[in-house]
This record gives sequence, C-alpha cells and structure tokens, in this order.
Amino acid sequence: MKYLLSIFLFTFLLSCTPKQKPEPEQETKAPKSYSIEEFYKSINIRGGSFSSDESKLLLTSDETGIFNLFEIDIKDGSKKQITFSEKESYYSIAYFPNSNDILYTADKGGNEINHLYLLKPDSSSIDLTPEENAKSSFMGWSQDKKYMYFNSNKRDAKYFDVYKMKIEDFSSELLYQNDEGMEADDISNNENYLVLSKTITRRESKLFLYDRTNDKSIEISNGIASFSASGFSKDDKYLYYKTDLDKEYKYLVEYEIATGERKVKFESNWDVMYSKLSENEKYRVTAINADGKNELKIIDNSNGAEVEFPNLEDGDIKSVSISESEKNIRLSVGTSKTPSNIYVYNFESKNLTKLTESLNQDIDQNDLVSGEVVRYKSFDDLEIPAIYYKPKVASSKNKVPGLVWVHGGPGGQSRVGYRPVIQYLVNNGYAILAVNNRGSSGYGKTFFAGDDRNHGDKDLKDCIWGKKWLQSKDYIDQEKIGILGGSYGGYMTMAAMAFAPDEFKVGVNIFGVTNWLRTLKSIPPYWEAYRKALYDELGDPTSVDSVRLYEISPLFHADKIKNPVMVLQGANDPRVLQVESDEIVAAMKKNNVTVEYIVFPDEGHGFRKKENQIKGYEAIKDFLEKHLK
Repeated sequence: MKYLLSIFLFTFLLSCTPKQKPEPEQETKAPKSYSIEEFYKSINIRGGSFSSDESKLLLTSDETGIFNLFEIDIKDGSKKQITFSEKESYYSIAYFPNSNDILYTADKGGNEINHLYLLKPDSSSIDLTPEENAKSSFMGWSQDKKYMYFNSNKRDAKYFDVYKMKIEDFSSELLYQNDEGMEADDISNNENYLVLSKTITRRESKLFLYDRTNDKSIEISNGIASFSASGFSKDDKYLYYKTDLDKEYKYLVEYEIATGERKVKFESNWDVMYSKLSENEKYRVTAINADGKNELKIIDNSNGAEVEFPNLEDGDIKSVSISESEKNIRLSVGTSKTPSNIYVYNFESKNLTKLTESLNQDIDQNDLVSGEVVRYKSFDDLEIPAIYYKPKVASSKNKVPGLVWVHGGPGGQSRVGYRPVIQYLVNNGYAILAVNNRGSSGYGKTFFAGDDRNHGDKDLKDCIWGKKWLQSKDYIDQEKIGILGGSYGGYMTMAAMAFAPDEFKVGVNIFGVTNWLRTLKSIPPYWEAYRKALYDELGDPTSVDSVRLYEISPLFHADKIKNPVMVLQGANDPRVLQVESDEIVAAMKKNNVTVEYIVFPDEGHGFRKKENQIKGYEAIKDFLEKHLK
C-alpha cells in the first residue's frame, strides 16, 4: 500500500559535488555481452514449502514463461512441473496437511483479486473462494490440521473478515467480522485470540489482542510507533510483535498475555524483518535487514545458543521455512549476480544442499557485476545510502553513461540482489546508482519519515545529488545521465522530467503516478483501512489539499518536459490506472516531446510474463541507446 507519493514544485541551484580523486583503473577482461533473451532464460523461483513427509518442496517458477507450480525432490534435486498455465500466473502456498493436495493462489491478468485454489494430484482444480470480486488470502492451518484460516472481503468489499474452512468438505464459518477497518494478522493455536492491527500513519500503527471468548479487545501498542504481530507461542501464553517504540530500528518483543509483562526478545542496530518459531519451538529464526540485505540468526531455544550456519557469500536470505520435524530448513538465497536459489540445510548432519540453478547456464557470473553499498551526501549533507553497479568496461578512457534508479514505494528499498534488467543494462555499458532516498525503509524511522508530506521535493533532490555523485566519477560521461523507476520510481522519473527538466537527459517511467487527484480518489475499495493513513501522508484530494496535489502532479506541468521519455504500463493495473500513462503521453506529444509508449494488455502493477519483460526491457535499452548513449 506504500507505493504512493507526492511532490512540491521547487527550484534549486545547479551546484556540483566537488570532484573526487580519480579511482585507480584496473585491467579487466571485457565481459561478454548478453541479450535480453539470455538474461530472461534465467529462472525466478519463489516459495518452498515442505511436503508432509519432507521428501519434496513445493515451488513457484517462471521457467515456462509464466509462473507455474513445481515440485522438487530434496534427495536427488529432480524437478517436476505440476501446473501448465499459459495465461495466468499461479503461486504456490503449501501442501495440505498429511496430503499431496496443494493450495495455490492466482488472480486474473494482474488485477490483484486473488482467489485460493485446491490442486489435486490428478491435476483437477477447485476454486475454494469462488466469489468473483472477492479477494482472499491464506492465514494458516489449525493446530489439529483439520481447518484452514483465510481472510476475504466477500461480505464487504472494503474490509477483510476471517474465516475457518473445514478441509474435509470445504465448508466455511465466520470467525471474525471486521467492521472497524482492522487487519487480522494472526490467530492463536487455541483460536481464542486474534491479533488485529490498524494503520494510523506510515509511522504509527495500533496492535490489539481480540479475545473471542468474551468479545473484548486489549490494546497491545503502548505508544506512538510502528507495531506488527510476529506470532504466538505454541501454548498461547505469549504473543510476539515487532516495534520501533522509543528506538530507531524495529526489535522483537515478547508479551505475556496473562500478565501483560513485556520483554525485549531480540534487537539489533538494524530492523528485524521477520522472526518465527519452528513447529515445536526448538528454533527461533530472525532475519535482520542489514544495510540492504538480510542476515539470518537462528537460536536453539534449548540452550539459547546461536546455531552455526554456513556462510553464503554475497547472499541475501529472502525467506526461510523450517520443516515440521525441525530437522531441515529451506532457504531462498539470492546474490547480486544470481536470482534466488533454493537450499536445504539439515540441522543434524550440518549439510547444506543447493537444489536449484536459477541463472542461465550460458551466462558467466564473472561477466556480471556485484552491487556495492555506497553512500553520498545530499544537498543538505544528509547521507544517502545506495546500491551501485559499475560496468566492467568503464574507465577514464572509456566513459560510460549513468542512470539513477528509483525504487517503488514510497517506503521501498533498493537492496543488494539480482535484477535482470539492471544486469542487462550494466552489461551493455550503463552505470546504475540505485538510490535509497530519504523516505526509504531499512535505515531507521527518522530516515523513513524524511519525505513525509514532501515527496518529490527533498527525495527528488536526493536523486539529483545521486546524479552529481555519478558525475564525480572520471569514467562517467557527465552529460549522459538519465533516471528511471517503477511505481513511485516512475512518479519520481516524471517529477524529475517536469520539475527539474535540465537535470536528466532521458526518463523511463514504468507505471508511475502522474495525477495525484485521480490516483488518491481511485484507490481500490479493499484499501479502505489504509485510506486515512494515505491521506495523512499525501493529502486528502477532497479537501484544500487538492490544490497542492494539483501542483505536484506532473500531468498538469507537462509543458515543462523537454527531454525524451519512455513510458511502460499494464492495462490491468489497479493501483496506477492506464489513464495516468495515456494522459501524460498525450500531453508530452502535444508539446512535441519525444515519447515512446508501450502498453501490455495482460499485465497489472508489475510485469510477470517473460515475453512482456523481454519486450519491455529490450525496448528500454534501445531507447537509451538512441537518446542517451
């Protein structure tokens, strides 16, 4: 929900960062140049749920060109495709308990109205949540494994209720009716308690413990801060939650339900991303967002000792799952040079087994570039973190163009990890600085709040000072620097082109907001619980804020745009409607600005199909070759 943003019209001096000393040049072998098709022969793998007998993992992979379900044998690594969709993406959730039946989710054309489906071993499929316009999501299994919990907005499109479905006959009953705009985050093992949360602002949320036995709620949040649930203990004596109350970074708290006593369970000098207990609480797994990538801490609860774990060089552990026997843990690990791969680590034998090879075998990793964490000073001396990708061919004798990459959000984060389009562009000689401008997550709540009611002003300046940082490198062609990004990054691209038209030679806008008045009025009904928080952050389009929202919308200032722009858009995008891109493209063409526009009729907010990714990202490279390089 945090992809929205805004901007103040501003002017500023075109001052330059002082030149740094030239970096020593290293003799490097020129890398092989790869096509976009070769990059997208690599595989995007998600999920990794253990089967009941722990012999298989259930995965999602796009190796067919679209996301389908696969099983992988843990013993020998053999993989089997089990769905064969050619139109819609299917995403695995889990095996049904004590069964080979599979639970998965899918929407239609990227419209984000997800349903839950049952897949039988004979390949037959049942829509378990068939209400056409209702969005549903999985919450977990009951302790006796006879029921499934899920939430759905089928009763009221604005709010999500909690349901309990009997696996034997798929009949459902309502467990919690949500009339107050809450979000049900978790349910206790005995079903007596629900954890409910309410978003107040980007910086503040409330957490409640709802007792179903007496229909009463207790507020767990005890101050103005961010609060989010992190599970119950197996005996339901304790609730765990994350918060940044009185601190910069999120930490883990143990809350004793009977007494209300609180105890800090884990904290670091970085945010706790997630923390979970294994089935019988032998282990606690905690991930820390350490400067753009996850670090994992596994604690043996029997003695409090940290479990020794193999070092995965340059590895970002994106997700984990501990098997029910607590003997194995599945890890999804990516690096700068490779998409995520699946590993299984056995706690008893201490063997780490790699089960997948996601990078196209025709690509030599040595030809690719690792993302480097860098920092630079912005216009007000605030230090801005970023991930930097320097082409191997760059030198003072072979200057290369540069690109400022802006992540989605606001509140997103550019992280150390593999993005095929970034590697493709770097492989073709573009230096890329993926900025984490103020307002990005992962660097403390003060930094996160740095662009509140100021989107497109100070955060845009952070991007411009990122451009100046690139210009300070003697191997960068100072006159050839562009900006690109998706969603919030797409908005920032258009804000740069409209409000700082002399800064960037080109812009690439991937489904970015251009008219805040329309976007804030057209948010999907199931975001109702977040509406107040969005308006608090950005402005209420039905109030006097509308004047400001008009002023910060690039559409109404398109006459200022003068440099070439490329726009990519999904026709089914429920967040940034196609009309946003249609209108900004028409406005630029009216003013004789060079524009290239691609609409994908079968995509939403993000492009999932490989044929579309190949078409769109190759077109971006061709656009840059023509208008920047």
